[in-house]
Amino acid sequence: MKAIRRFTVRPVLPEPLLPLSDLARNLRWSWHADTRDLFQSVDPDRWAACGEDPVRLLGTVPTRRLAELAEDRRFLRRLREVADDLDDYVTGHRWYQAQGGGLPAAVAYFSPEFGVTAALPQYSGGLGILAGDHLKAASDLGVPLIGVGLLYRHGYFRQSLSRDGWQQEHYPVLDPNELPVALLKEADGTPAQVALALPGGRRLHARIWLAQVGRVPLLMLDSDVEENDLGERGVTDRLYGGGSEHRLLQEMLLGIGGVRAVRTYCRLTGHPAPEVFHTNEGHAGFLGLERIAELCAGEAALDFDAALESVRAGTVFTTHTPVPAGIDRFDRELVAHHFGQDAELPGIDVQHILRLGMETYPGGEPNLFNMAVMGLRLGQRANGVSLLHGQVSREMFSGLWPGFDPEEVPITSVTNGVHAPTWVAPEVFRLGARQIGAQRTEDALTVGGSDRWDAVGDIADQDIWDLRRVLREQLVVEVRERLRASWRQRGAGSAELGWIDGVLDPDVLTIGFARRVPSYKRLTLMLRDRDRLMDLLLHPEHPVQIVVAGKAHPADDGGKRLVQELVRFADDPRVRHRIVFLPDYGMAMAQKLYPGCDIWLNNPLRPLEACGTSGMKAALNGCLNLSVLDGWWDEWFQPDFGWAIPTADGTGTDPDHRDAVEAAALYDLLEQRVTPRFYERGQGGLPDRWIEMVRQTLTLLGPKVLAGRMVREYVERLYTPAAHAHRALDPSAARELAAWKSRVRAAWHAVTVDHVETSVTSATAELGSTLALRVHVGLGALTPEDVDVQAVSGRVDEEDRIADALSVPLKPVGGPDPDGRWLYEGPLSLDRTGPFGYTVRILPSHRLLASGSELGLVTVPPQDVVEGAGVLMR
Repeated sequence: MKAIRRFTVRPVLPEPLLPLSDLARNLRWSWHADTRDLFQSVDPDRWAACGEDPVRLLGTVPTRRLAELAEDRRFLRRLREVADDLDDYVTGHRWYQAQGGGLPAAVAYFSPEFGVTAALPQYSGGLGILAGDHLKAASDLGVPLIGVGLLYRHGYFRQSLSRDGWQQEHYPVLDPNELPVALLKEADGTPAQVALALPGGRRLHARIWLAQVGRVPLLMLDSDVEENDLGERGVTDRLYGGGSEHRLLQEMLLGIGGVRAVRTYCRLTGHPAPEVFHTNEGHAGFLGLERIAELCAGEAALDFDAALESVRAGTVFTTHTPVPAGIDRFDRELVAHHFGQDAELPGIDVQHILRLGMETYPGGEPNLFNMAVMGLRLGQRANGVSLLHGQVSREMFSGLWPGFDPEEVPITSVTNGVHAPTWVAPEVFRLGARQIGAQRTEDALTVGGSDRWDAVGDIADQDIWDLRRVLREQLVVEVRERLRASWRQRGAGSAELGWIDGVLDPDVLTIGFARRVPSYKRLTLMLRDRDRLMDLLLHPEHPVQIVVAGKAHPADDGGKRLVQELVRFADDPRVRHRIVFLPDYGMAMAQKLYPGCDIWLNNPLRPLEACGTSGMKAALNGCLNLSVLDGWWDEWFQPDFGWAIPTADGTGTDPDHRDAVEAAALYDLLEQRVTPRFYERGQGGLPDRWIEMVRQTLTLLGPKVLAGRMVREYVERLYTPAAHAHRALDPSAARELAAWKSRVRAAWHAVTVDHVETSVTSATAELGSTLALRVHVGLGALTPEDVDVQAVSGRVDEEDRIADALSVPLKPVGGPDPDGRWLYEGPLSLDRTGPFGYTVRILPSHRLLASGSELGLVTVPPQDVVEGAGVLMR
């Protein structure tokens, strides 16, 4: 029979065990080994059966067992120690509190998904895992962050396979009462809510669920509440589900509702109000509109332009995609329908809103509202997520800054990192603790700050090799269990599955490949030459084995075909003991997969991998990377700790030919360099050269890939400057800056470079000599205080384009001449040999600008001035 109503019955803990509830509700348990060990000791079998989820565990432990534990002095002593440790962790001073003054009082961090733990399945892939690691690292460092997201009642889909290997999706319903979250409540005990106005007088209500991630609160908005009609209740049903309007409502709730949730949380708890708002990808971009609306209301109301300047100053925008197709874009009419007098933010002119997101630049679609474009226009500071991705982003969005070279587009980069305590296997941690002590190991994994982990050099080769064998063996056990469960789902009977007991070998070189399955990640590149792959898998002396996992988007049939192709190959009885596909890739699987692999394979189409953090998690466990030079690997690859797959990424390369060339390069590396090194034995019977690569991976790469390093960079390079800019833009300063920008934009058409002359007339000069520049400029209605006149110089290529440009300010000399022109002068040092060139340009200048390119305005000499200026020195 089916129940007509469902309840969540919470356990009543005996008084001595009450701290267990607090420990279960703070997600620090997901990365804190002592807390996990404590819960496991409550009931090891139930702990495993509950997926290592303390909330579910406490809901299933029999009363008799709880009574026993309440009398167990040894357990109670451990409980007090772990509870005291959590209290010290949450309240004590950490890295952030030891820094100097001027840091933000708080930072609000918005993301459409958060991968904190498998027990809270609110993520689909890298973006969410990165966001979860960001929160955890901020917690470890003591950064006063508030996370903001949505609570999806179905999360992301669960993946299984049909008998013929076709991906099937399942959407289990999540009951928040059974998750490690709690409702945010008003002082009178009623649930706190936010609401958005919808067209036609309707309203979208949402409750606020709170997940405590160590020191960091994560606010998650849930529209499945009784006050909503059926359609509105489904707004937060699935992550990345539904059509355009559904996605738009999700993103309005995330951005606008998220700001309102932050204000509610701060009012109820006394948490400092955020000075900086960080938008993790464009999905949350509407948060800027809500903050503008706040400033346009009230006693000291600003107009839209002044409010925009104030909001921009305190906003950081991070882009994660290297391709325009990865950005959410909406029809302008749909956006207009949801804003204005009859809907949300009635105090803001709809045209102002549309202008922020429209692709009004060469190559753009003028009728589309682009969430990343809005994010860049609403954020004074922006970044990509690796050095290469920063370059790609500057080129991709250069149309927003016409007249500037891509390298001057104001988008920097902060390379992603991963939260080591989450992803490092307990066995790896224990080896480190044995070497330098548990506290120093924990500090090394969380705070970071050192360029090297030199203590790894003192670990004996035998200990490293034994560790790798143990981790590989654990992976073999895990794979067999998951593979057996998968085949049963596919309809196989137990009698058919005896072969699974021989799948994988703990002494064979193990390669891992696990990630989402868009086409550019090339899941099936390894199948390009199946005979060569079979030879690798079945080599009599140097065999390899491969573990593959990954989900295709439910609407991506092309990705599903790639999954099916891989699965069918792995089903072949000749190789199925050497290559497996594991369905339902997620955090729980990943935490077993990364440590157990010897090689982490990554072969995207360069440069389409923004960062790609899975290889970082593998590296922290002593796994070597074998990857295309893309994302973070392009930045940090060294032959000491991995291999680079050569790429054929010339613009004229046929895609099929490119795949063939790069697949052949992959096979060559595996056959000639990777497998021989793994199986080669030194005098002591150990693979000395392989162990040295593992050691170098941990010593040199380990400190770089930490989320602690990443968050410290955000604090120092983006959050703190944003907080300072936010404080500088009080209402008076915001009005001043907005009025100045308006005046400069209106007058810029009259700004000209009229004449350039130098002290050298020949086409050659000696290294170290100095040119004297004299430049006549027209400023129209502007004054020298409004502009920066610069000489820009550097080496030039065959087309006279300046590379590695150096900008030097020129100074005004006297007042304007009778024609209203100003004279600027300055020296230009010839500090490089070879073809050398210079030009002159004029930029807007104001003390409150973050960069000279901020307005996207620049004036350079016209061609007739260039021809007479002697701009090349050869």
